[in-house]
Amino acid sequence: MRRVLGILAVLFLSAFAGTAHAGVDVRVDIVAQRMTVTTTDGEVYDWKISSGRKGFRSPNGVYRPTRLEKNWYSRKYGGAMPHSVFFRGGYAIHGTTAVGALGRPASHGCIRLHPANAAKLFALVKKYGSSQTRIALNGAAPDNLSRFAKASSPTKAKLAKASPSKHKIAKAKQRSHAISVAQRRGGNWEAARGQILLRPALPAGAYGYQPYYPSGYGWR
Repeated sequence: MRRVLGILAVLFLSAFAGTAHAGVDVRVDIVAQRMTVTTTDGEVYDWKISSGRKGFRSPNGVYRPTRLEKNWYSRKYGGAMPHSVFFRGGYAIHGTTAVGALGRPASHGCIRLHPANAAKLFALVKKYGSSQTRIALNGAAPDNLSRFAKASSPTKAKLAKASPSKHKIAKAKQRSHAISVAQRRGGNWEAARGQILLRPALPAGAYGYQPYYPSGYGWR
């Protein structure tokens, strides 16, 4: 009897151990823009991905699927996300129609797959269960800021052509100075003209005539 119970216990533990270790291991290499999927049944897949593009980094870390959505549409970014495996908030592994961009960063932070590969991963997660699925994201996309800055920066020849010469700058300053002087003179003349028009119309030989001096002299 004890022997029978021992055999049954061994069989039960073996079955339990097999179930406990059965699962899907998803590893996302953001630097290489590749995903490796392995199962305890011996299945191995290696797929191209698109992770978050500039300004939309994909979150590194180890996760479990939070929910599965066979047909999903992003209201935020306006795009279809078939066979979505969500793993952190709104981040998901899903299929994409932009298959030409696979192999380089192109998403808003999600991990994009070819639609056929996304459907395969979706089926594997459903088969083994979310609790037996491990999703690990590691690395960061290459920094293209320096390349973009170099490409967008003007060349020395363009800068030399676009920048004004010293002679032009000097002429512009002279012109500005002349305009300023003319404006000041014009302003003084208008002020003096106004004072002259306000003076009483007396002949030069009249009694009590005093010459007009601005700023404190003459009539008040």
